[in-house]
This record gives sequence, C-alpha cells and structure tokens, in this order.
Amino acid sequence: MEKNPTFASCESPQRRGTAGATLLLLTLAGLAACGNSTPEVALVAVAENAAVAPKMKVLSNRPDLISGGDALVEILLPASADVSQLKVEREGRDVTSQFALRPNGRVMGRVEGLALGPNTLRASLAGASTSLTVVNHPNGGPIFAGPQIQPWPCLAGATDAQCNRPASYAFRYKSNNPAQCAAAGTAAASCFLPYDPAQPPASVPTTTTDQGKTVPYIVRIETGSQDRGQYQFAVLFDPAKEWAPWAPQAGWNGKIVNFGGSGCGMHHGESAAPPEMLDDTALSRGYLTWSTALSHNTLNCNLVVQGESLMMAKERIVEQYGPIRYSIGRGSSGGSIKQQQAANAYPGIFDGILPEASFPDTWSTMQEVSDCGLMVRYWTSPQTWAPGVGWTQMQNAAVAGHPSMSVCASWVATFLQTIQPRDASADPTGGSQSCNVAASEAYDPETNPGGVRCALQDYMPSILGFRPEASWNAIEKKLGRGFANRPLDNVGVQYGLTAFKAGTISTAQFLDLNRKIGSYDLDLDWQPARVVADEAALSIAYRSGLINQATQMTLPILDLRLWDPAEIHHTYRSFVMRARLERAQGHHDNQVIWITTHGDGLAAMDRWLAAIEADTSDTPYAAKVIRNKPANVHDQCTEEVPQEACPLLYPSDASPRIVAGQPFADDWVKCQLKPLQASDYAPVRFTDTEWSQLKNLFPSGVCDYNRPAVGQQPTLPWLDYRGGVGGQPLPAAAIAEGWASPSLRNP
Repeated sequence: MEKNPTFASCESPQRRGTAGATLLLLTLAGLAACGNSTPEVALVAVAENAAVAPKMKVLSNRPDLISGGDALVEILLPASADVSQLKVEREGRDVTSQFALRPNGRVMGRVEGLALGPNTLRASLAGASTSLTVVNHPNGGPIFAGPQIQPWPCLAGATDAQCNRPASYAFRYKSNNPAQCAAAGTAAASCFLPYDPAQPPASVPTTTTDQGKTVPYIVRIETGSQDRGQYQFAVLFDPAKEWAPWAPQAGWNGKIVNFGGSGCGMHHGESAAPPEMLDDTALSRGYLTWSTALSHNTLNCNLVVQGESLMMAKERIVEQYGPIRYSIGRGSSGGSIKQQQAANAYPGIFDGILPEASFPDTWSTMQEVSDCGLMVRYWTSPQTWAPGVGWTQMQNAAVAGHPSMSVCASWVATFLQTIQPRDASADPTGGSQSCNVAASEAYDPETNPGGVRCALQDYMPSILGFRPEASWNAIEKKLGRGFANRPLDNVGVQYGLTAFKAGTISTAQFLDLNRKIGSYDLDLDWQPARVVADEAALSIAYRSGLINQATQMTLPILDLRLWDPAEIHHTYRSFVMRARLERAQGHHDNQVIWITTHGDGLAAMDRWLAAIEADTSDTPYAAKVIRNKPANVHDQCTEEVPQEACPLLYPSDASPRIVAGQPFADDWVKCQLKPLQASDYAPVRFTDTEWSQLKNLFPSGVCDYNRPAVGQQPTLPWLDYRGGVGGQPLPAAAIAEGWASPSLRNP
C-alpha cells in the first residue's frame, strides 16, 4: 500500500511471523516510539503463505479509527480462487455470511457487531489466511479529539448521555408546481416537499444526473447522531429499489458535497445539522450531500472536533452508501474556515474545496476582531486623546486597513463575543451567539468564577491546555486552577505603522494610538498594558492548524468571493490564503479566485477533480492537481473583464496587523522583537522628545517581521489528542481507500 507522505512518518519495523508471514497493511506497534501515550495496539494484516493468501482492506476509514461498531471491508482473492471456499472470522466467530462476490465484481462485506477496542478479522482460503486488527471507537466519541467539553445536553430522543439515537429516514421530492411551492412557503429552487412511499403523489419530476442517468427526483434524508452531534445525508433514492454499499442506486454519481458553515460559536450541546445540504444544484446532478452540526462553525468553532465529526460522517457514508469517488467541501464565511482548516489539518476529508467569502482560519481572524475592538474603543473615546490629536474617518480606515471604520465596528458588533468568557445568553452585552449554558452555570468573574467559560480558547482545552500557575491571575489563584491557554498577543505591534510612514497619520497620532491601544485580559476587560500570549499556546496553535499554515493544502481550491468593501468579508482574506500557500508550497497554482463572477463553481471543481481522477500516472499528487486544472478555471472577476483588470476594479484591503508591518500572510500571533532603529521609519524623522516617547512605549523592542513568529512551525496533520494537549501525529497510514478514487487518495 502506498504510504501517504502527508502523515508524519512514524513507522514500526516490519513484523514477521511463522511460515514466511509478511506485513500487508498497517502496523501501529510503534505508537510509544512516536511519543503517543495512547495504548499500544498492533494493527497488522499478516498473511500466512502470502502467495495464495487473501488480502483484506478496510474501505470506510483507517482500521485504527473505525467507529459505530461496523466497517466496510474488501477481500482481495488470488486469481482463479473459489470464493465459496472463503472463510471470514471476527474474534474467532464466523462472519463469512457478511461477505460475498458483489454485483460490482468485488468481494465485500459490512462487518457488524465490532466490540469497542481492537477486533481481529481473519480471512482464510485454501489453508492460507490473513489477519487484520480493526479498532472500534464509540459512536458518541471521542476518537482522537481528547476529552469532550461539558456540559453537553442532548436533543430529544437521545438514548444516552452521548446523544446516541437510531438513524431515521425521510423522503422528499422536488416539486415543479409553483402553487404547491407557494403553499409550502418555499422558493422554486428549494421546493422539496414530503414524499410518502405508501401514498406517492400523482406525479414526480425526474432529473438526469451528470452521469446521464434519469431517475425520479426523490431524495432520501438520513438523520442520526455521531460524536454527540447530528448529521444529515441526502441523496437521490428510489424507495421502490434496494441500496447496498456494493450496489448503489443509479441516481448517485459516487461523489459527495459537504455543506454548512458561517459564524463562530462555542455551543455546548447537541445541535441539529444545518439544512443547506438540500441543494438542488448538487442533488439534481447526482451528488450525495451531507452536513454535520459539529462542522458548522456557528455551533462548533473547535477545529479538532470538526475534523473528527467530518471523518465519522464520511465513514458512515461509505459503510451505508458505498465507496466515494471524491468529496467536495462547500460553505461561506465560517463554512470557508471549516473547509480550509480541515483541508490543512485533516487532509483526505476533502478532495476539493469551494470556500466562499473565505477566511483561512478562526484564530488569525479573531486577532483582527480583537484589534478592531481596541481601535473602536480608542476612536470612540476622543476625550482620551492627547491635546492636539484628532482623527478623520479616512485615517481610521488607513490604520485598520479597511475601506472605512464601519468594518471594524461590524467586527465588534458581531464577533467580539467569541473571545468573551461570559455566555451571551447570560450576559445580554455579550452578543448573539450563545454557548448554550444556563445562567446559573455560566462564568462570571464576581458571582460565579468557577462557572463555564465561553471564550474560544475555553472551548478547546484538550488542544491548548491550561495556563501554568506562574501566569495565574487573581481569579485563577482563588480557584486553584488555570484557565485555558490563549494564543493572543500584541507586544511590539506598531499599530498604524504603514500609514504613519506614508504620511497619512502624524507622529502625534501614531504615538497616541500606540500609547493608548492597550489590550483585553482573559475576561475581555480592557487593560492599558499589551497582552502577552500564553507561551505554550503558540506552538500548539501552529502545529495543530488553528493558525492555518497551508502545509497540507495541495488540493484544488476554488475561492468564490463577493466584493463588498463595507462589511467584514474582506477580499484580501483570499489573498492571505494565497500568501500562505506560496510560502508553504512555493506557488499558488492550486488556488483559483473568482471575484463577483456567477460561474458554476461546483461544475468547475467537478471538471478539475474528474481530470485528476482520470490521471493514473505515477506523477505525484500535488503535480497532478496543477497539471489537470482545466484551462478555463482561472482567476477572474467577471466573464467580460480580463484577469489583469480585476485588481483595479476590485481592490483588496488589509488588516490592522498588515498595516502594522506584518507580511501579507497575516499569521504572526506573537512576533519576535528587535531594537528600535530610526532608519526603519524613513522618510519620517523623529525629534529627540518623540524618539524618547517611542522608546518608552516599546521598552523591549518592536516586531521583527523578517523572522518567523514565536512558535511558528508547519501544521502536523491528523494529530491525536488522547495522550494530552498539543497532540501527537497518528501513525503513518494511507487515507481510507473508500474515501476517494486512487488518483485522489494521496493528498
């Protein structure tokens, strides 16, 4: 099996047994040597008399990450073997009846009843046998995300505290009857009405898929719960016909599209999956569409839990519906964060992504939110300005990097609460995105200091860990424990530096702003001093992918943007992602940006992925992505405007940190410092008094953006947090073979 180079290399020595046994699939016996403190488990497929032994492979996920008690398994038999002589056992119990030569010409079976923990599967044929260990995890999780957040109430109908419930199914059909759609209160494009197989409507429209199959436009919706969150799948499904993972119905084209996103929240509790997956464009063409509540950024801004939820749902798709040709991510704003973070930290979840109104990640975006909060506070408090200092709207915008101050005001109004530890439902000033804890349980520094904290870092302590005793504030000392580490810092940041050097703001304004900007403490209360990041959080933020380093992002990216300079979805964020790609990959050839164009992004991505799928050469995956990009899929703003004119028509802006001198990658959490040098401010010249004031403002020095950020390092893919904060790479292994066609399986 080809090894996936995107996984950190940590392989065990090859195992050898009796009768020339050889390792065929995967060993995890070297976990401890990798620094992973999870229990040591050997997952091996060992063949006895390898020349004639069958081979086994798990299609639905990696063998060590299976969940829910079942797995789709394929058995490869030697040429001319008699399949009737095959015997398959699970922990010594005969499960041969679960396998057969299927209509697709493959020997496949869905092994059910897996016990929690390691399960040994053995396939025997003509005296030769192969064994494979499959590790099964609870359907309610966790798998690799570490200890789960509490409290966590379940939706009605859950059978246990992990929110488990039997899957349910419902049918809908696409109506083309305007009167029916109007009566149902839906637009024609989203008019999916209930369908009862026992009493079907008089007529049901048909749709022709992108594979040329004409089928009734009936959709089956599967709803269930995994990892303590709801998932939903929708696919063209004729209720009069059977469906098996080795014999899907003709309406499925073998491809899947994940929907959902927006916002950033820390919701405590099971939530319904977002309904965006009822998408006519995708379903009518034959895609299976899917969404999970835990990958919906408004509900769950925890990158690792998002990755776990997406993995578990993808496993179930393979087990219930069949192997996947390729998977496309789709979503706007927070949905773009979900896609780009997962593509970087959990490669293989998506084979191509369509981020809309995109942001590279949550944490670097939150840095801008914090800076905007500080700037808005300063600009709306003219009584605090030094004598003679005044600000115009144009100067405000120049310092923020935005077209107007209203953009920063929008950030403050909508998302400053994501770094607010008080629950929005308990504190009406906290914003609209509640973390869903009762007022009696919510943190309050005075009345309930031991309550549930709802800031972003508090939602992911399994990733970031807790503040050391030496850093505790008065509340932490009183509690006898630290709050979650926070990767937020503005020491040495010279706000407005570029605008100052350009002469847009004066020396007096530059000094006054930086003297009074201050920062936020752990309770989001303003403080005059700059904020110092918790040191342990810095390296974790980068290696985990919380700050997206684009290390694994070699997949096709089609970035879809609207251009609206007056609100928070800045065009420059797409180009920030491009800058990170160029730094990590040496190019951005796998990223295309469409600004304002109304082209069919899904169709364009499908052409791109289909071309890669058809490329069976030995060319490395990253090179295939570039070589197979369709000629008509390129940067553009409208169909009529040449590419080179787009930056003039739709100029990009920046962030407060970019204006402060940070490179366009915009991902320095904490900068390394350098001594003040007057030459760095040319052509501006300071008086002796002004220079003395500047030195007093930055006694330790100012940001040196010619050096990497403190703790900055490449993202490590597929980190496992069971052994503790910071995570350790899962052992090297190929991406599940049922997750994509061979040419797309090695990102």
